[in-house]
Amino acid sequence: MHKKKKILIFIDWFLPGYKAGGPVRSMANMVEYLGDRYDFYIVTRNTDYTETVPYVGVTANQWVDFAPAVKVFYCSGGYQNLSSYCKLVKSEKFDVAYVNGIYSWKFSILPLIALRKFEGKKIVASRGMLAQSAIDVKGGKKRLFLNLVKWLKLYKGVIFHATNEREKEDVEREIGSRSRVMIADNLPKKNMPQERALGKKVGELKLVSLARISPEKNTLFALDCLKQLEPLEGLISFDIYGQIYNQAYWEQCKTVISQLQKNITVTHKGIVDGDKVGETIQDYHVIFLPSRGENFGHVILESFMAGRPVLISDQTPWRELEEAQCGWDIGLAQGGKEHGAWSGVLEELLRMEQDDFDAWCKGAQEKANKFINDPSLIKGYEGLLG
Repeated sequence: MHKKKKILIFIDWFLPGYKAGGPVRSMANMVEYLGDRYDFYIVTRNTDYTETVPYVGVTANQWVDFAPAVKVFYCSGGYQNLSSYCKLVKSEKFDVAYVNGIYSWKFSILPLIALRKFEGKKIVASRGMLAQSAIDVKGGKKRLFLNLVKWLKLYKGVIFHATNEREKEDVEREIGSRSRVMIADNLPKKNMPQERALGKKVGELKLVSLARISPEKNTLFALDCLKQLEPLEGLISFDIYGQIYNQAYWEQCKTVISQLQKNITVTHKGIVDGDKVGETIQDYHVIFLPSRGENFGHVILESFMAGRPVLISDQTPWRELEEAQCGWDIGLAQGGKEHGAWSGVLEELLRMEQDDFDAWCKGAQEKANKFINDPSLIKGYEGLLG
């Protein structure tokens, strides 16, 4: 029997955490899918994103059996240092070291320093962090950070993991045109939620967003689209699930919410556990997420898997959705004219009847099946990890 390679992974947050969103889901899906091919050793924090209290029932600072072929080392605050990481790197004969992310001092930079003399394959996953839309947020600090890393030559001999051609171009633009980049798309959850129908009446529309409330996710823009709707007959509800990281931004959102027509209701409903995302989506007609940029968009795929269409921006890899009758991907033009196309789709959805809605749900499920059953998904990781 062929000996399984050992993959050492550094990532800021991992299960049972879920508040960091996409990166956690990407890694969880990867190890779930590939556990029959590789043994994974994951080094991470013992707290969730934005939390200071450790996970309940999780032992810190030792290897814990998380799942078949997956061990996790949950680091307490005092263990997140170069000396500890050097010991972990030498604790096993690892074949591949995989660093998730770009800007984290404790889980991107320190691991790369600890891996300077590592003789195996070194991989860095950029996770969309080098996209222009991502760099624009706190751009000065990020540019300084990137310059420091390149000056220290921490990316020497590194292979960058991109999930699509656009992300590959981002790496080559920001790190250097001679960077070695391999493409392997994100993997989905293994289990699709059980198909569940939802009633759709003319004059009724249930929208949902499952993303942090932030400028990057364009929450305010979504609310402005609702505000720009012509006086309408019917009821629209928009439930927002996600953390509020910027209170001033949320106050702007609340101002717009207070100006909406009386038959449009918006409710912030807290945070959904990662395992319940698909089930939650099935309570709504459409995901409404005009994000400024996604290198993948796990919640978009989960919506397709749940059999629900999406209303998203054209700044994600999910394109030409209307042709596949599984959703709409609309531009984020400047100058105030951008709301028209969005409002038009919202009005179309409000007027939609059950038969038409069922057809869009079927299209969403077919989109998910096509992606999940693509044999190139696994081949991409076999090429990346070796």
